[in-house]
Amino acid sequence: MASTLEKFIHSLDPRALPRVLQIQSGIYFQGSIYEMFGNECCLSTGEVIKVIGFKINKLIASICENNEVSRFSAKVELPLNFPGLYKIVADKTPYVSIEEITRKVSIGPTRFGHPCFYSSEDIKLANLTIKHGEQITFSSVEEVNGTMAVNCGLVRNNQSHSFTLPLSQEGKFYECEDDQIYTLKEIAEWKIPKCRNRIVKLSNTLQTWDSSNPLPENFDGCLILTPVYEVQAVMKFRKDIVHILSDLDVEVKDVTDCYDISSFLQPLSLEDVFERTSKEFPMVAEIMEGPSGGQKPYNLLYTGKEIIIYKKYQATRVLASEIRSDSPKRHFLIPINYKGKFKRRPREFPTAYDLDIARSEKEQLHVVATKAFDSPHKELFPVSVGDQFLVQQCQTSEILYEGRKKVIDVLACEQILSDTYKKVLLPMYMEGGFVEVIHDKKQYQLSEICKEFHLPFNVKVSVRDLSVEEDVLAAVPGLQFEEEITDSYLLISSTSSPVESWEIPVYRLNMLVHLLSKDIQTVVPPVTKTTVEEISEEQYYMVRRYENQTLNPPPRPPKKPTLAPNPSFAVPKQGVSDVLQAPQNFGVDTTKKLCSNQATSASELQVTCQNDLVHRENKEDMTGKATLVETSVIKDLTNKELGNCEVEKGDEEHNYDYVDENTIENLRKVFQDTTVRTKHASSEGRRLAVDLHSLK
Repeated sequence: MASTLEKFIHSLDPRALPRVLQIQSGIYFQGSIYEMFGNECCLSTGEVIKVIGFKINKLIASICENNEVSRFSAKVELPLNFPGLYKIVADKTPYVSIEEITRKVSIGPTRFGHPCFYSSEDIKLANLTIKHGEQITFSSVEEVNGTMAVNCGLVRNNQSHSFTLPLSQEGKFYECEDDQIYTLKEIAEWKIPKCRNRIVKLSNTLQTWDSSNPLPENFDGCLILTPVYEVQAVMKFRKDIVHILSDLDVEVKDVTDCYDISSFLQPLSLEDVFERTSKEFPMVAEIMEGPSGGQKPYNLLYTGKEIIIYKKYQATRVLASEIRSDSPKRHFLIPINYKGKFKRRPREFPTAYDLDIARSEKEQLHVVATKAFDSPHKELFPVSVGDQFLVQQCQTSEILYEGRKKVIDVLACEQILSDTYKKVLLPMYMEGGFVEVIHDKKQYQLSEICKEFHLPFNVKVSVRDLSVEEDVLAAVPGLQFEEEITDSYLLISSTSSPVESWEIPVYRLNMLVHLLSKDIQTVVPPVTKTTVEEISEEQYYMVRRYENQTLNPPPRPPKKPTLAPNPSFAVPKQGVSDVLQAPQNFGVDTTKKLCSNQATSASELQVTCQNDLVHRENKEDMTGKATLVETSVIKDLTNKELGNCEVEKGDEEHNYDYVDENTIENLRKVFQDTTVRTKHASSEGRRLAVDLHSLK
């Protein structure tokens, strides 16, 4: 039975791919143009194509009134990167079975793929009864005892309950209200059910309105979103992948059951190649669709090029991020055999608890305070801007709390004075600010850093990698090595000139190939070139999420005791610049600007801390203890309050027009905080509504 391409794709289950379609009613674009904007716009009647995949390409939006399209609303086209944050309006139409939910709703490993529903009736299981109106979270689909089922969970009386529901479970399942906010891209990927439209409400525009905006000015209503899919297909007599928009005016017929699907070329993704057994390597393949990007070797992987795939393996990379605060950070995956060298850069620590985590037995941690802290207890040390400490160890100490003695965790440190050291205790809950003082001038290879230090670790490139034409890390002012990861790679080279081989990532490179039956002249791969890979923000979070699935979360820092109001800041009894003057015969070791980054309510104090630190050239050097030479603080005191400091920015001044990921996350948190208090009431309201409906 013939149907429009749009209707067929909207109802197609991705698990049923590939499908062979025959064009029943073709379309011919006027003129000799065969493609428009990279998509096929001419398909002949009788032509046969094999659909291998599809994804949402854009969204058609209409203004919604009372859950219906407004009669005065014109349809507008919205790209997936259209700025704005949206709340999802729950679908009022119920699903009649768990199987229908799994077929139409995206369920996956991320938080976006955990949809929530409630049943209009109680569901009795072997060891649990799900009450009507209770929120059920769907997390994954898997086979349980030979039956396909959905792993689910619910929270009742602050206790989590896990259970499975078979796909055969029938009933009326309604979508729960969603208090999260999403970008259009996130909605397109996870929140638009098959064969249904999606109503969303605009929450934040993230940009000022102008004439190019397709939505009305000051619009804050609801939109009905209809997806337009981009279909990936293989044609009978072509070796490349064609892309067809689902709204192309053609009729198709599914002829999969009566057609020899092996007569088409078999496109393989890099994941498909990686899943092959090691005995099948090496192999020759032709690229059907190459990756985008001008970075080598990606610029060599174009459509039609033949490559040798030598082997598959796991390789170690160091995940690194650019150190900056005023724009989106760049992220890199650096191979362990990177041939450049690094020098250490100071780390920043927001709390005393972070100091305890960072300390090591290899060297003593030396820090300077960039934020004042007034201790509420006489047993604990009040910190002023510019105070310098050598971190010792974590221990316990007794304090007098509301007339009673109480034992708390503290961080034992030594305050550096002019010619002596003072033992002090800092509370672990202290929300201060510290910057590390670096005395180590050695240049390190990446492998040395991973072996000798704990990550995260701050560095900058001191000697670039001369084995590559352009070292992307050399221009970065500072890097933070975050963690070592293990990733999957394929080793490839060109069949025409196999003088060098390249590592290509399996899960971050969108490339399709088909295998060729050709003999391989060179079984041993040539010299391998490893490159620094720059990854996107989205890829960065994907890498971190998968890497951290096997790691335990860090312990929570201790909480500050509930006390009566205390003064906001400690006012030094003497100027920090007057703490001690340096002996004249000491040489300067390091100069570093430090700052505090806390806003004041009434006035601002501009502080610039310059610390000249040296090592003693006597026996005290053997103890690793540094001596303060000179500390100067330039003050502009107006109300004895600490304000903002000018941070040393260097090359970090850029003017980008972008939507910051942190902005989205902060807005999400605001929405979460304002709605979490009403979740329980909403659940009870749903149950009451179901009861009233049953009474009617």
